[in-house]
Amino acid sequence: MKQQANLIRAGQVIEHDGRRWTVLKQQIITPGKGGAFIQVEMRDLKTGNKTNERWRTADTVERLVTDNKDFTYSYTEGDNIVLMDPETFEQTVIPLAILGDQAPFLQDNMTIDVDLVEGEPVGAHLPQMVTLEIVEADPVVKGQTASSSYKPAKLSNGVKTLVPPFVEAGERVVVRTEDGSYVERAKG
Repeated sequence: MKQQANLIRAGQVIEHDGRRWTVLKQQIITPGKGGAFIQVEMRDLKTGNKTNERWRTADTVERLVTDNKDFTYSYTEGDNIVLMDPETFEQTVIPLAILGDQAPFLQDNMTIDVDLVEGEPVGAHLPQMVTLEIVEADPVVKGQTASSSYKPAKLSNGVKTLVPPFVEAGERVVVRTEDGSYVERAKG
């Protein structure tokens, strides 16, 4: 289905130059002179390579219709992840690269929302938030107030994040899978 370039959004799948791409980021740029254009960062679904493309706002692109289906994460095997269909118990293998920066947040038996085009996986989304343990946290600097600054910490999956001064190593916290940012202390 054709759509105007200015309607491109992250997460969509488009066809360009005979290949399928998943849109990672888009930005409308309005130069001082001339018309506005759309800057799109996208990943090739076959190779995993990223590229940037620009379109004028009036240009049209071919957007592919995606179906969504929930799968359960089983395990990682090399550069792929193995998912199980919770209804049929069939296994599906998709490239780990499809998750992009969210890959470190995979957890056993996690439900993953997979986008499919004609039955082929083209995108995957983890739950918005996960609970992880803090394995390292910098000590609080004297004079630092809770309202002014966060301190560096390392999560059990190896991702570095910033946490409030009162959070210490060994505590479990809720973080966003999108960017690894701290949300709150885990309950219980």
